[in-house]
Amino acid sequence: MVSEYRNILVAVDGSEHSERAFDEAVEAAKRNEAKLNVISIINDSELSTSAFSFSKIYAAEKEQVEKELLKKIHDASSKELDNVEPFVELGSPKEKIIEFAKDNEIDMIFLGATGKGEIRLARIGSTAAYVVNHAPCSVTVIR
Repeated sequence: MVSEYRNILVAVDGSEHSERAFDEAVEAAKRNEAKLNVISIINDSELSTSAFSFSKIYAAEKEQVEKELLKKIHDASSKELDNVEPFVELGSPKEKIIEFAKDNEIDMIFLGATGKGEIRLARIGSTAAYVVNHAPCSVTVIR
């Protein structure tokens, strides 16, 4: 078990649980003097399949997500955490979280138990469960 974390990842989607996960991740990063990576994934399966519609919807969604991530950086800074880096990805949230963790030597992941897509939970499975089972590092799931 790692006693100190140097590179923490928190996945945010605007849900209540992800907001709590963000708060926990900020505190953990402060305690460990770690870098905090804040990732938000735009779920490509929820966007239109028309190329024109896709590009317009994606651009609008990306702009909104980037604004939210800037707010997260401000929130972390107000809690005296300055080593924060935001990321916006497009794809399957559960797969992108794992991919990011592997590619960036993440040693702890924080995420909410359920997110905005919880209505589809029974049909496609839980992002949190997938991340717990496939992560290359420790995972803290927040309720």
